[in-house]
Amino acid sequence: MNTLSVWELAYCAAVIFLAYGLRGSTGFGAVIGMPLLAMVLPLKVLVPVWTLLGFASSAAILGRERRFVAVDAFIAFIPWCLLGIALGLYVFTSFDSRMLAHGLGVLIILYAFVAMWNAMRPPERALKLPPGTAAVSGTVSGMVGAIFGTMGSMFFVIFLDTRKLPKAQFRATMSAMLMLLSTVRGAGYYAVGEFTTESWLMFAAAFPAMLAGIYAGDRIQLRLNEVTFRRVACATLLLCGLTLLWK
Repeated sequence: MNTLSVWELAYCAAVIFLAYGLRGSTGFGAVIGMPLLAMVLPLKVLVPVWTLLGFASSAAILGRERRFVAVDAFIAFIPWCLLGIALGLYVFTSFDSRMLAHGLGVLIILYAFVAMWNAMRPPERALKLPPGTAAVSGTVSGMVGAIFGTMGSMFFVIFLDTRKLPKAQFRATMSAMLMLLSTVRGAGYYAVGEFTTESWLMFAAAFPAMLAGIYAGDRIQLRLNEVTFRRVACATLLLCGLTLLWK
């Protein structure tokens, strides 16, 4: 961190604020900050720090909204995600990660357009997704998490979107899922010694910008009705899909 210039430090603070502003307003979306920060920070240090930020941001949201967590959706998601992690570790090691990222990016963008179409029309004119969409998205989220670490959260959105949760439950349940994922991933990083002194110092430096972003995003979402919230969530999902094409 001592090697960063003042402008690079300001850039990192701005990216973290904007990324977690999206997280605070929609419940997800902070993932777009990872490729932007990777332009000035080594991934070896960034990934553990991002895991700590993910845990802390989830705790900040759940501290007030834990009562809104859709427990049935949370429990239903876990088996599919674990299956996906197992499949990802077994199968995806033989594929080119860049090709997979681009393919998943296209899939996310297509879904974002479908979700936006539905959000802008009456329920009776909405496009109906296949019954197995929730199971597939849960499994794919585990696969993607096993390969890319932070990218699986985009498929959490698809899983929860199939259940048509109101925004309070959507944000809280998403945060509970991300908190679980950050805890499991963090335990793995701790076991292999990835949480270095530099990682903790960078987390401490990034924490105020993350907290400010969460606060600003939370203030924004309070002014959004259900329809506008879904449209903002779709736009964020589209932006996340574009980051995968960039990866």
